[in-house]
This record gives sequence, C-alpha cells and structure tokens, in this order.
Amino acid sequence: MAAPESKNIHNLNGKWQMNKSMSGNFESVLSLQGVGFLMRKTIGAATITLHTRQFEAPPSEPSQDPIDEASKAEKVTHIVIDQTMTGGIKGTTEHRCCDNRRREHSDWLFGHVSGRTLFYKGPGAAAALAKDFSDPFLIEGWPEGEDLLVSYVLNLDKDRGWEATQVWGFQTAKDGTRRYVRNVVVTKGEGSKQQRVSLQLVYDFVGERDDDGKNEDADLTY
Repeated sequence: MAAPESKNIHNLNGKWQMNKSMSGNFESVLSLQGVGFLMRKTIGAATITLHTRQFEAPPSEPSQDPIDEASKAEKVTHIVIDQTMTGGIKGTTEHRCCDNRRREHSDWLFGHVSGRTLFYKGPGAAAALAKDFSDPFLIEGWPEGEDLLVSYVLNLDKDRGWEATQVWGFQTAKDGTRRYVRNVVVTKGEGSKQQRVSLQLVYDFVGERDDDGKNEDADLTY
C-alpha cells in the first residue's frame, strides 16, 4: 500500500512492511555484515514489519559525544522501531536519536556497533546530501524540497568491521506510487580490497502502530 499523504520523514508513525518485490537483495547485505548462511536464508523468507513511533524528547544517554547541560534541556527527534519477523525469528528494537551524536550498542544480529542519525532539512536537502556523500546510489531518486534522514553505523567487531549508510525518505516507486524507501550502502575493507553492496528497501504502509506500551529506551540506541 502506498504511503498516505500525511506520512513523511517527520511522521513515520505506523506499521511499515518491507515490499520484497520492490526491494533489492537484502541477503547480500547480511552476508557482507557477517550474518551466517542459515540466518540469512531464514530472514530472507520472513515477512519484516516495522512498528514505528516518532516523538520529541531530550537526547538519549549515554553518548560518545558530549551532551552539555543546555543540550540536555532541548528536545530532539527520536524514532523507535520495533521490528518483527515471521518464522519465529527474534525481532529487534531500534531507538534512533536524531541529533548526529555517536552512540554504541551491542546487537544480537549486527554485533557491536557505533551509530549516529541526523536530518537533512530544507529546499537544499538533496543537494547537501550530494555534497556530503560521494556514493551516487545514496543520493539517487530523492525529490527536491523534501527533508531526508541519514543513518550511519560502524561495526566495531574485529572480525566484521563493516560500515553502513542509509538515507531515508519518500520517493515515487517503480509502480508509480509514493513509498517510504531507504537507499542503503554497506562497505567493508579499504582501497582495492573494499567490498560494497547497495540496495533500496521499499515499504508498504499497512496501518497505524499498535500502542503496546513497549519501553522506548530498550535495545538499540543510535
């Protein structure tokens, strides 16, 4: 289902289900991130739904970057996503604090990571994104004049060591409808030995989020 006009990058509240026919090969990303073969196949066969809540609150702590007293009193955007998967797979909870500060977390699926999340706002958002990111896939397809969100994650595990950059926003999908999408690039290694995978994730809007009273401070925070 296409995204309602009321939904935008500042109002992702609701339930979003990954559209596999419109999305890229997610298994290739999981492989580069060090997820095992059997788990990749299981996740690939599952239906993935994001139960998303977006709100304003003071910055999350702890943070790798200092939060002064004045900043602690300010409100920033938080995006809490309870991800559920069919097939008996354990879901995850993402708590993204959109203030561009780095935060660490150890996740059962992706390991020990450090991440930060920020908005690109205003009429020049797409142009600013193009200036800051050299990978053309990340900047592909974003309409002028719409705000965007960027999520950057660095894996800190010695045997994994990947980097993932996602740009979130709304685009016209290949079926001509307006959809919530993420342009994703994952890399590992440097120079001539660098491995790179890119894909677009496309989501169907399947309804408003159920208010289950889940703790907003749980699990994954960056």
